[in-house]
Amino acid sequence: MIKKKIIQIKKQIGNKKLIIVSKYRSNQEIMTAYNTGHRDFGENRVQELIKKYNELPKDIRWHMIGHLQKNKVKYIIPFIHLIHSVDSLKLLRLINDVSNKYNKITNCLIQVKIAEEETKFGFSKEMIIDFLNSNYNESYPHLNIIGLMGMATATENKIQIGNEFNLLHSLYSKHSKLSTLCMGMSQDYKIAIQKKSNMIRIGSYIFS
Repeated sequence: MIKKKIIQIKKQIGNKKLIIVSKYRSNQEIMTAYNTGHRDFGENRVQELIKKYNELPKDIRWHMIGHLQKNKVKYIIPFIHLIHSVDSLKLLRLINDVSNKYNKITNCLIQVKIAEEETKFGFSKEMIIDFLNSNYNESYPHLNIIGLMGMATATENKIQIGNEFNLLHSLYSKHSKLSTLCMGMSQDYKIAIQKKSNMIRIGSYIFS
């Protein structure tokens, strides 16, 4: 069933990048997905991410998709493929500094708060505009900031979700240096694709 759903999703999204969200999933479940040829997996807790990195094949590209606590940054920099959840300038600076210590360029997405929920993190619209208009490549030489990420409000209102994704796309589209627009999860990825997301994250749909 996992294999069937991955094939189905990939047909639906075409050339968009699929990140399979593997949080709370067993190594056996992840290996079932891995054996389809898929290599990009997302985790939201550092402790679980490190455990799976140590136990599973080393050609997996691990994505940190959850809120990243500053005191955990140093544990994932050596192996992480992409951090999706850079939600503050302080975290950005810390990732840059730790990456410098490891002589590494770390791939990052800037998280933008597009949802109404207070529990969501991210740069405000005003903050991200200022940041993208700055010389951020010079300020953070050990980061490769490839795009933006945002999560829509958890609601059944498709118009609201679409409007929130439209906002993020409008911010993204003004900056040609960015290549990745990450929005869309199991419950709203079809809307996200319509709104020109090119990276989606799906877990519960695949593993349910």
